[in-house]
Amino acid sequence: MVGIITYGAYIPRFRIKTEEIARVWGANGKEIAAGLGVMEKSVPDLDEDTITISVSAARNALLKRDVNPDDIGAVYVGSESHPYAVKPTAVTVGEAIGATPVMTAADYEFACKAGTAGIQTCMGLVKSGMIKCGLAIGTDIAQGAPGDALEYTAAAGGAAFFIGNDDVIAEINHTCSFTTDTPDFWRREGQAYPRHGGRFSGEPAYFKHIQGAAKMMLEHMGTKPSDYDYAVFHQPNAKFPRSVAAMLGFTSEQIKPGLAVPTLGNTYSGAVPVGLSATLDVAKPGDKIFVTSYGSGAGSDAFDITVTDAIETEIDRKASPSVADMLNDKVYLDYAQYAKHKGKIVMQK
Repeated sequence: MVGIITYGAYIPRFRIKTEEIARVWGANGKEIAAGLGVMEKSVPDLDEDTITISVSAARNALLKRDVNPDDIGAVYVGSESHPYAVKPTAVTVGEAIGATPVMTAADYEFACKAGTAGIQTCMGLVKSGMIKCGLAIGTDIAQGAPGDALEYTAAAGGAAFFIGNDDVIAEINHTCSFTTDTPDFWRREGQAYPRHGGRFSGEPAYFKHIQGAAKMMLEHMGTKPSDYDYAVFHQPNAKFPRSVAAMLGFTSEQIKPGLAVPTLGNTYSGAVPVGLSATLDVAKPGDKIFVTSYGSGAGSDAFDITVTDAIETEIDRKASPSVADMLNDKVYLDYAQYAKHKGKIVMQK
């Protein structure tokens, strides 16, 4: 039995309403905001980045359940906003939680599915017996050029999962992936903001890959959507996950607990990890969770998860803030303050 032994999320307190972004960019901006289904998004504080968010999420996981640092044999941080081009985020996170020096560490980058790729790697290492426990994190401070559609959703946040086989709170029964070379979204070295293929990002990118991985999982497991209590799909906006859920046969009630994007925005590599965290916040023993991530470029990872009795006995879900708690703890910024927080304007010294 390999799965999640504890988990934690972190979302910055600051927010900006999409109507405030639209106010700056005029009528076209209002039309863009209306079509995304995102009312507001999180904004990092001036001193927050992918490293600090990753550390906070990992520490929130450790508040729920104590993990011996000596047992943490791997740390993987998935993000497309690592602070350094050459200097791993993962080693700083490992040091901050006391896991160094006896661990393997790496930064992953596969657009928005880098966090779930880290979970798969930890699963393999635990199953092989090479490590006792691994830490997989999906975190981003997402980028969006001023006035671009991405600016209305690009948010900040992430979640951390300790993967092991000792009294797991959620068993990962199976995982599979669906991957092709589909250039729907990209950012070249040195560029501040990514570019995207507009409508091309929906089909054949997002919908093809999520459906490909999801249908493969259902076939491998011999299950159907109604066999699951909850489902989490990558959420770049509020429209896409609702649409793909309906296409696959999942209901709005199944995806509701993990659908954080309307009041969070798109946290890129953190999107599915945060959605899974929100679902685990309310899950009960025996619940089954269906998860499918998506990363531009492009690929999807799917997971079949069963919540165990240990979620009631081995962790204290009240020991650190729930996703709902963090979403409700907010301070609003105007566009000028937001631009300063995001580094879009810099004070001259």
